[in-house]
Amino acid sequence: MSSDTALPPTPVQVVDSMERMSGGTYPGYRRSGARGVCFKGTFTPTGDAMGLTTAAHLQRRPVPVTVRFSNSEGNPQARDGVPVARGMATRFALPDGGDTDLIALSVPVFVASTPEEFLTLTEALRPDAATGHPDPARVQAFVAAHPHLAEPITQQPPVPVSYGSAAYWAIHTFVWVDAAGNRQPVRYRWEPEAGRMDLTAEEAATRADHYLTAELHERLQDGPVAFTLQVQLGEEGDPTHDPTVAWPETRKEITAGRLELTAPVDDQERWAAQGFNPTWVTAGIELSDDPVLAFRAGAYPESLRRRGEHR
Repeated sequence: MSSDTALPPTPVQVVDSMERMSGGTYPGYRRSGARGVCFKGTFTPTGDAMGLTTAAHLQRRPVPVTVRFSNSEGNPQARDGVPVARGMATRFALPDGGDTDLIALSVPVFVASTPEEFLTLTEALRPDAATGHPDPARVQAFVAAHPHLAEPITQQPPVPVSYGSAAYWAIHTFVWVDAAGNRQPVRYRWEPEAGRMDLTAEEAATRADHYLTAELHERLQDGPVAFTLQVQLGEEGDPTHDPTVAWPETRKEITAGRLELTAPVDDQERWAAQGFNPTWVTAGIELSDDPVLAFRAGAYPESLRRRGEHR
């Protein structure tokens, strides 16, 4: 029998558990992706999405963007040169004065298919008081009870050469809606124009603790850092509710646009206080039936509220 909680967890319970998983609280910081840096740039749509969605930033008009790169840990002092997921949160400034967010990670699938599984996993990953590390027996027991999660939990993400040389997946399924009301499930991926480049374990061990931020600043001195937005088009039978299952690579894919980053934002402190949210979609895009995606609508504001208490 699964050890998941009998009742659906609340955002408070999950954020509390994430704090325990991180070894405590770090006032003023996010509960995940605590250390990050923001950059500004432009997203230029190709127009290839126009027939599938009315979303304003996916037509033909370029829009300003702000992107926050981060590590996944809740500890802001964690080293960069370790195999953990990296985050890429993008905010598109829409022509009508509004905005919309796209949150992506440097792994193709998520580690839990329901909020209940995620809560149980974070409890299993809680550091042992004696060792400061998760109890392997507790983690193994979780995997044994959830064998379908074994691969996403145990597979270590690569350590990238740069924030600008990693691919980032939005993990969840979203639904595009066209002018006639037709619906198309999609999954997003940012692909680096520089190509995917990773470090070996030996190379990663020689890097400075927070090398990724410095590296991207240096890289931008040689010109813009660019990504293409690749969109996989789902077909009947593709799971839209489960972020732990990848769609077949044979699915049709379009290039929806090109993101070009040019410089750090002018006010890092203001942007550090912002709350990006994967459920902050705009007209022409809807959330799928993914329960983890729906749950994040409440979990992100809870984390933001706690950060605000310490500012």
